[in-house]
Amino acid sequence: MFPRDLRFALRSLRRSPGFALAAIVTLALGIGANSAVFSLIHGVLLEPLPYRQGEDLVVLRQQTADVDNVPFSIAEFTDYRQRARHLRLVEYHAMSFTLLSEGAPRWVSTGVVSHDFFDVLGVGAAEGRLFRAADEAQGAEAVLILSDAFWRSAFGADPGIVGRVFQMNDKPHTVVGVLPPIPQFPSEHDVYMPTTACPFRAAGQQAMHENRGAFRALTVFGRLLDGAGIDTARREAAALASSFVAEHPATYDNAAGFGAQVHALQDELTREARPMLFLLVATAALVLLLACLNVANLSLARLLRRRRELAVRASLGAGRLQIVRQLSAESLLVALGGGACGLVLAWAGLDMLRAFTARFTPRALGIELDGMVLVFTLVLAVVASLLAGVVPALAQRVVLQRVVHETARASEDARSLRSRGTLVVLQVAASVVLLVAAGLFVRSMHELQQVDPGFEPENVVGAMVPLNWTKYSQMEQRVDFFERLLAELDGHPGVVSAAVGSVTPLAQSGGMVQNFRLEGEAPADGVMPSLDLQFVGGEYFRTLGIPLVRGRLFDSRDHAEAPAVAVISRSLAERHWPGRDPLGRRVSFDDGESWIEVVGIVGDVRQYGLDQPATEGLYRPMPQTGGSNQVFVRARSATPAMAQVLRDAVVAIDPEQPIDRVMPLERTRADSLSTPRLSALLLSFFAALALAVTTAGVGSVMAWSVSRRTREIGVRMALGARAGSVLSMVLRQGLTLVAVGLVLGLVAALAAGPLLSRYLFGVASYDPLTLAGVIAVLALAATVACGLPALRAVRIDPATALRRD
Repeated sequence: MFPRDLRFALRSLRRSPGFALAAIVTLALGIGANSAVFSLIHGVLLEPLPYRQGEDLVVLRQQTADVDNVPFSIAEFTDYRQRARHLRLVEYHAMSFTLLSEGAPRWVSTGVVSHDFFDVLGVGAAEGRLFRAADEAQGAEAVLILSDAFWRSAFGADPGIVGRVFQMNDKPHTVVGVLPPIPQFPSEHDVYMPTTACPFRAAGQQAMHENRGAFRALTVFGRLLDGAGIDTARREAAALASSFVAEHPATYDNAAGFGAQVHALQDELTREARPMLFLLVATAALVLLLACLNVANLSLARLLRRRRELAVRASLGAGRLQIVRQLSAESLLVALGGGACGLVLAWAGLDMLRAFTARFTPRALGIELDGMVLVFTLVLAVVASLLAGVVPALAQRVVLQRVVHETARASEDARSLRSRGTLVVLQVAASVVLLVAAGLFVRSMHELQQVDPGFEPENVVGAMVPLNWTKYSQMEQRVDFFERLLAELDGHPGVVSAAVGSVTPLAQSGGMVQNFRLEGEAPADGVMPSLDLQFVGGEYFRTLGIPLVRGRLFDSRDHAEAPAVAVISRSLAERHWPGRDPLGRRVSFDDGESWIEVVGIVGDVRQYGLDQPATEGLYRPMPQTGGSNQVFVRARSATPAMAQVLRDAVVAIDPEQPIDRVMPLERTRADSLSTPRLSALLLSFFAALALAVTTAGVGSVMAWSVSRRTREIGVRMALGARAGSVLSMVLRQGLTLVAVGLVLGLVAALAAGPLLSRYLFGVASYDPLTLAGVIAVLALAATVACGLPALRAVRIDPATALRRD
């Protein structure tokens, strides 16, 4: 019989195209938002890892009392690998090298891994083969594996790439394979090489017998063996770390609390993304609830308008169950239509959501509108039909009980108005929560935009010029290259100044945390303090607009043979020399074997993000260190041509030298705000939907109320009631509902404040300005929604109203 109900429902909806369109569009917004978010949840959190038996993959972490993630040394990894009985372990570290081929030189991000790294992960080759044990033998032919993304972007997915030979580190490297499109953790790389091919790791391995901490740069992955659980692996790793401390006390004498932990790879891949995804789930669920409440209101109004139709059907023998079933069929058709349109909306917004999620996890590659998402959308449509159709129909049982008897109509209208009013209160409350969340994110974004980064990015272009490790192996060679490059740039008429540095401000990576010792002072509690170490040229501070506070900057006096000097940031000076003059003081990075004199103090720079504290930094002159690989040019005016000027200057000195990440610092600053900006945009979009749906709901209830009270209003006006009093009566009725919902929503928003506070900057979760703004916006929207029906009420002709039955 249900097919007949569906046919009847379709005919009924055709007779009410306005209701059908409004309901389908409203549900499409709610279902589309939830389908898109579910695709994120499914692809990131629920879908198994694209590795063989991915649930058995783990990541090892070492930690001390002060540091959460201590990289592994080669000696430590070797001991873990040889002694572990429940784990098969492999190593990884990241480097970057110059790759030479027929085209322009490329600076490639390189993963340096054990030969069985991909075998442990359970990954096969898409083209060619993976590494073999022979590839990791000393003196073996150098080989490479390309990532899928690099293979496609650099070589157009050329199937003949396997067997091609490239120059890297002055050695030929043969491509032996290409990886499938998998999430790479902890970083995305262009190519992979075996451990023995990395010159820096090779040097560390030679020193590991004399220095257990040599080349402390490794990350360790593993696979659980023999059905061992992760708790067993954790106990084993902790026991091994304790044995290292006992066996090598000199190495770990300053490493209080040294230990090791084991984490599931799935959790590590999604740890950063999980909180934001859960916030999106809650937001999308509220939007769906609002949509269902609004459609429920529309359904109730339509149900009451169909009283006579229902009465006729009941008098012809239709039972209550049959009527409910037919109403359910209408709701189901509306919800399925909303689900279909919602899928289209989800598909349209998927790229934006995928790009957003990629900022938190490499698993964003797995986000698709697959069969599971389609099933979820279908289930969601059925649930929405129940919430938006069947429940209101059952709640209005008085309508079905009295469809034959038109008595007690006033009581029936009062019950209906209370039901619809309750739905409006719930809509307003849910809208308030979303509006407060969106307002807080927008306010937080505004506060971030007002933060002084400590430098002047306008008209400054930065680029990475990573020198070939083998071609420029000596410090003198590196210093000479950059001095020639700066001379080339300074000769250009559009250049104000040019400089080199080791870190691009706000790039959120690239710094070097270094422990140091103050001359004449013992470390507190035996723990040496740390700072952020950078290597810069003499014009660095002028080029980036970092102000000199006291002392002097670097100049020609600070050459390689001169006494070692440094410039420090204001925050470092205030922290370690409070109330004293740091100029002339000395610090050491090698426990007093050599000393560096402080000659200047400069302003603070928020090196790693506008939401991060100012960096306690120490700057060393490039001629004394040779460690710079970033070039900065301040132009006389903003011009995209400056990027080409940089490239031409590099090519003029060394045609085989790559230049990478050429970007205006204004764009770097904008990129540093992209995640909070997109978060605020998403929440604002959801909040705008909620406000629109709620406003429509309030307006529809008040319009229905006015239509049901037409006779009453006509009597009042016939007895002399003024238009102002009628207008006030209608507005008071609607705004009372909004006020109740507003109070409930504010209470819920304040309760949810602690959950939001972790995403906010410079704004409290109870920010008065945001709460006042939400109240004002809702009050204005509610006044408009109630005002239109109220104006229609005061225009009612008493004579016409009194003739209505």
